[in-house]
Amino acid sequence: MEKVLEVAQIKLSSVVADIFGVSGRSMPKAMIGDERSPRVPAELARGSIRTKKDALAEALRGRFDEHHGSLIRLYLDDIDRLEAQVADLTARIATMVAALDPTPPGQGPGGTATRPPAKRLAEIPGIGPISAQNILAEIGFDMSVFPAPAHLASWAKLTPRTLQSGAKTGAGRTGGGNPWLRRTLGQVAVTAGKSRTFLGARYRRLVKRKPKKKAQTAIARNILEIVWQLVSDPAIRYHDLRTDWHEQRAEPERKTRDLVRQLERLGHTVTLTTVPA
Repeated sequence: MEKVLEVAQIKLSSVVADIFGVSGRSMPKAMIGDERSPRVPAELARGSIRTKKDALAEALRGRFDEHHGSLIRLYLDDIDRLEAQVADLTARIATMVAALDPTPPGQGPGGTATRPPAKRLAEIPGIGPISAQNILAEIGFDMSVFPAPAHLASWAKLTPRTLQSGAKTGAGRTGGGNPWLRRTLGQVAVTAGKSRTFLGARYRRLVKRKPKKKAQTAIARNILEIVWQLVSDPAIRYHDLRTDWHEQRAEPERKTRDLVRQLERLGHTVTLTTVPA
């Protein structure tokens, strides 16, 4: 569709970032008819693009005729048809995932209120409804086959291997694993790494001393371990530890260690006694 517009000397993509958005579709639709004035479709802009009406009018000034309009109509009809199919499949997937949930709503351990697994997983930073469905489709709902979160991470090949030859020990590759699960977790890890959350802060700490790919793999493993906890116990919910969790945990220990070392350098023997707060 963009090529047809450019053949007609319509440079819509130079002003509109997404030509298949609400504004991007409405303007070519207006041009399909007999309307040839660039100002009329430019008035259909929505949101922040409305501030670029003059640039839109200039971009829409071309040689758009009936032939180009018939081609654009075919492409727009194809897009509408495909989006309808995607919406139908999305609804069917959501229904199937809800039917596979072994824990009905409101019947968690001890009578506690529960939420569907897909919605519980969607509370993790970086995971959306579709990512949650993809993860559940690959790992299932029964976590009893994985005795611990580390077993699930190992099955997904997110745990680095240790290669040993004689006295020499080194780190090996994680392996292939489930390609669909790894791809989803990789995308989720990238999104979580950019967030202002505990996972985002952990990624920024790791990337200072590791390659970016290894840091993303570590975050993907952390996310999968959190998923194991949420799927295993329908009653628990995700709770973010915030971005300053590492600092709050390490700062008192670091200060204590530094002060003890200073006293020992002065020749003192230090015995620590914990005083109740």
